[in-house]
This record gives sequence, C-alpha cells and structure tokens, in this order.
Amino acid sequence: MSTTSDTSTPARPPCRKILVTSALPYANGAIHLGHMVEHIQTDIWVRFQKMRGHQCLYVCADDAHGTPIMLRAEREGITPETLIARMKKEHQADFADFGIGFDNYHSTHSEENRELAENIYLRLQEAGHIAVRTIKQAYDPERQMFLPDRFLKGECPRCGAKDQYGDNCEACGATYATAELKNPVSVVSGATPIEKESEHYFFKLPDFEAMLHDWIRGGHLQPEVANKLDEWFKAGLQEWDISRDAPYFGFKIPGTEDKYFYVWLDAPMGYFASFKHLCNKHDELDFDDFLSPDSDAELYHFIGKDIIYFHALFWPAILHGAGLRTPTAIFAHGFLTVNGQKMSKSRGTFINARAYLDHLNPEYLRYYFAAKLSSRIDDIDLSFDDFSARVNADLVGKMVNIASRCAGYISKKCDGRLSAECSEAELYQRFVAAGEQIAALYEQREFSHAMREIMALADIANQYIDEQKPWLLAKSEDTAQQAQDVYSTGINLFRVLMTWLKPVLPAMAGEVQDFLNIDAMGWHDCGQPLSDHRIDRFKPLMTRVEQNKIDAMLAQTRDELAAHTATEPATGAVESGPLQADPIAETISFDDFAKIDLRIARIEKAEHVDGAKKLLRLTLDLGGETRNVFAGIKSAYAPETLEGKLTVMVANLAPRKMRFGISEGMVLAAGSGGEELWILHPDDGARPGMRVK
Repeated sequence: MSTTSDTSTPARPPCRKILVTSALPYANGAIHLGHMVEHIQTDIWVRFQKMRGHQCLYVCADDAHGTPIMLRAEREGITPETLIARMKKEHQADFADFGIGFDNYHSTHSEENRELAENIYLRLQEAGHIAVRTIKQAYDPERQMFLPDRFLKGECPRCGAKDQYGDNCEACGATYATAELKNPVSVVSGATPIEKESEHYFFKLPDFEAMLHDWIRGGHLQPEVANKLDEWFKAGLQEWDISRDAPYFGFKIPGTEDKYFYVWLDAPMGYFASFKHLCNKHDELDFDDFLSPDSDAELYHFIGKDIIYFHALFWPAILHGAGLRTPTAIFAHGFLTVNGQKMSKSRGTFINARAYLDHLNPEYLRYYFAAKLSSRIDDIDLSFDDFSARVNADLVGKMVNIASRCAGYISKKCDGRLSAECSEAELYQRFVAAGEQIAALYEQREFSHAMREIMALADIANQYIDEQKPWLLAKSEDTAQQAQDVYSTGINLFRVLMTWLKPVLPAMAGEVQDFLNIDAMGWHDCGQPLSDHRIDRFKPLMTRVEQNKIDAMLAQTRDELAAHTATEPATGAVESGPLQADPIAETISFDDFAKIDLRIARIEKAEHVDGAKKLLRLTLDLGGETRNVFAGIKSAYAPETLEGKLTVMVANLAPRKMRFGISEGMVLAAGSGGEELWILHPDDGARPGMRVK
C-alpha cells in the first residue's frame, strides 16, 4: 500500500496568513522577460508557502492610469478603457502561460481602487498631511497640456548631453529641475514648451521622517536598500507632488474640478484593491483581517530596484498616515540583462514574453531564473548558451534521467508496481531530511542555493543507480527482485526531488503526480516512500533545449521590432509607460539627409508572409530593377489593394537579413499605426525609378 506520512517528519510550522504582491505591470505595453524575473521569483515563493500549508494569497493588477495610456488610446482612436481592457487580457494570458498562479489579477482602474484612493487621501488631508500650492510647469502650447518630466527632452544642464529627459541625465547621472533643461522640446508634439502656473497637491513626506527612519532600519528591507535610502534623509525629505492636471486618465481628486491623482499615488493602492476584489468574491476572506494596523497577517511586496523609493519611502508613509498597516518586508531584485547586455530593442534582445512562449517551454525559464536568483538585488544575466547548457544538464540530464531510466523496468517487468519495501531506507531519509534546509533557502529567497542543493541530490541518485547497475541484476531471476528494489528506490528519490522542485516547475510536477499516481505533492508528504504502489507508464517529461528554437525566438523578436519601427508615429509614441518615452531623434546634417535616395516604385506584387503578424512582402518595380521589401503594414492593407499602385521607397538602404528573407529597402508610410497607416503615393505623372526631390 502507499504511505505518504511519517511521525519522524519534523513538525509542521503553525499556519501563517500571508499577502504577497508583485509590482503592477503598466497597461501600455507587452509583458517582457524583464517582468518575468519578478513574477517568477514571486510565484516560486508563493507556491512554496502554499506547499508548506500556509494561507498565502498572491494578488496583482494592471497599472492602468497616466498620460501615456491616454495618448496611446487617442492615437488608436479608442477609449482608454478599451485599451486597458485589451492589455489586461494580453497580460493575463502571458502570465498564465508562464505558470504564474495569481489568486487575483485586477486593475487600478476599478471601483475598489477609486474608493481606496479617495478614502486614503481624505484621511491624509484630515490629518494635515496634504499641502496645496501653485507651481510652474512645462506646458505644450500645441497639445494644450502640462508635460510630465518624461515627456520633455533636451540638453543636460550639467554635461550638455543631448536627448535627455526633463528630470535626469542618463549620460552623467545628474538630476535637475525641469526648468533647467536646455533647449527643451515636447515629446508629444515636438513643440517648444512654455512655463505655466497651476495649483498642485502635495503629500507632506517630511512629516514622517522619524517614522520612516525607524521603519527602514527595522528589518523590513534588504541591508543594501536601507543603506541607499539614507541618501534621501541626508538630502532632506521633500514634499511629493501627488496631483496632475487635466487632460489625464485617472481618478479625480475629491473636491477638485480638474485635478487627478498622480498614477504613482493610486498604483500601490492597486495591491489592496486587488485583494479587496478577491475578498468580495470569497466570504471567508476578511479585508481588515489582513490590512488593519493590528493584523497578525504578513504583507510582502516583490519589486524591481528601480522603484524602491516609491515603495520604501512614499508607500509606508502614506499607509501610516492613513492609519493602515505597513509592509512586513519589501523584497527588491535587480535587472535582467541578455547575453551580458542591457535589454535593448536595437540589439533585438528586448524579448517579449509571448515571443518566448511561441518557441520555448516556459519552465525552462522558470528553472533558469531560479538557478540565478538570490535574496540580493544583483542583476541577473540570461545567457542563451548557459541557458541551454544548464537546462539540458540539470533538468533533462539529471532529473528526468532518474525517472526515465527506472520507469521502464517497473512498467514492463513489475506490472508497474514498486517494491513492497524500500531497500535503501537510510538513503531515502537522507533525501527527505534535506527538505528542511531546502525549505529554509526557499523562505530566504536563496533560490539559486536551493537549486544547487537539489541538483547535488540528483547527482547522488544517479550515482546510486550507476553503482547498483540494476540493468545487470535484471538479467537473472535470482537478482530480479534486487533490480526492482533499485529502480523503485530511484523512483522514490525522484519523487522527493520533484517535490522540492514543485514551486519552480509546477507544470512538470503535475505530470509527475499523474505518472506516480499520487493525489498530492505537499511539502510534508514524503515522510515515507511509495511502497507496493502502482505507477503509470512513463511519458517524456521534458525535452532538451534546441538552438533552432532560440534562434527562431530571437528572429521573431527582431521582426516584431522592425514592424513596430516601421509603423511607429513620428511624435514619440510611448509604448511602455513614462520611463520609455521615445526620444526626439538627434539632428543630422543636410549632407547626411541628402544621401537618402527616395524613389518612385510600382507595387508589382503584394502577399502575406507566413508566420509574420505584421509584415507584407512587396515586389517593387523601380523601372528596370525589381526589389523585395518587407513592410509592417499588414494591419492596414489587404495585399490585393496594393498591387499596381505607385509608392515611395528608400532605395539606397542597405539590405537587411530578416527571418523571412532579405529586405532590400523601405516603403515610406505615416499614421498612428494599426488600421490608421498610409503608405505614401506620388502624384499622377510619376513613374517607377523617378527620384523624389
């Protein structure tokens, strides 16, 4: 019979109540692999806590407010509500396919969040923590709107570097007031901004200096984060502008006509709004039981190191000022680099989650990130050579190898039944006992160390099988039972190891559960081995990483970037929030511009490109010469409507090798993207090959 418990197993810890969040993805761009570092890290930790028997709830939401979303919706000719609903659906699909197990995924543009934002603001206002004063801001006279810092570009007032944001220089690291930026331009329209006065609302952060100093040094942050925050205290805490002027997509500040909460005020409240939404669906959950100041529940935020200030200064101060509980801890992580370099669209390494999912097993990446992550805030690198080698060696060569080499004999010669007794009880208990050390590593977010411990045990299991040589024992009836015992021990050791890996590989663990014919794989379920237990026929659990799949993913990434660049409006469209506003291009000389050879071309043939979401293949006649060009205009044109028409192309652009072939030029197009995209057609009288001057 099967036995899954043992009195010798260490006592289970008391059940904890835990609420966990990941930073909210901005609803203006796709989920990319940088996002996945954080969400995979969080999901592993949450799954571990649930396996330990704790009540651990994982909530998140789309960050759905702000100027970038308003402008993008305007360009697409849709409402902001339509845009954020579409992006939320895409985000949830990406997360689900990566195995991210949210208990609830919501939006900051929700009634729960509106109520929270207004309630918290009114509490702060009543307590005297809100100030109102008139300030001067950059204003776009063409678009008639105030410009956030990230919607201004100009020259750094310190080092003179061009194309820098309105609040800091990426070249020299200087920070400065917007008014100090030299030769500023609006990213929205290209106009020269003017200064204009406006009344704004401020949160009095200095009111909480003593409270924050104690909280930061109270063990709620990683030591390196706490040390970094000391710089803010030395410089003196400043009041924080929490308002924005109309037009703005967000929540209106109570008691005002045209003032809106700054996106960074209501975004962290979205954590609680998502939890409130979850509580409204489950009567057994009590919102106040988790979030009141005297709650015995734990609250953890997983975030990137770039948003530490908002979460470790403004957020706990706002919560304290509003009479709510503060976080138990905030866990920050570093950035993701790809092949040793910063994620870059120009290098083709800014990889969207969907491009990865189109070609590779998501659990490859879950394991690879786990093998690199620790409790520190170091950046981690996705090296595809290392990625392939590590996954193939650890998961396929070690873990799956244990099961695959043992299951065949059990199925064919033992009617799928494991031995009645474990012949290696001491070895088995050694693996079980390792669970407490591995659990401590998971708890401390030392995932890379945990993976090393698990793989070291996998080496021991494989070594045991090699030494026992059950394939030789199986050749004689006299030693057939010994062969069954060795193979059964191998299966049981594999079960223990997969239990320890379940937080990282939940999909594979589910397949293992079916293979082993067991009901559960809880952390405390391995006290005794499976004895006299029938297993199902083994099916391959994971295949090796193939280089051609990686190449295809990178090619798709480059193609998507090319198509995006070809359709991107010239006004500096913002695709992923204010931190990624597109810059006004650096000026070039007239001589450089004169080198561009614009020619009239007739579209002889237009056709769809298999496997490409945005591209059409155009065969262009330049008057005696034929060119093949890929154009990202599929969303705006049916191929048959283009054939026979004239257009304008860049004829002297160097050929570019793409996934689908060589592109020998570029067709000129304009518009806001999507269906509103028009290729340029010359006037009557033009002929193929004619130069455009």
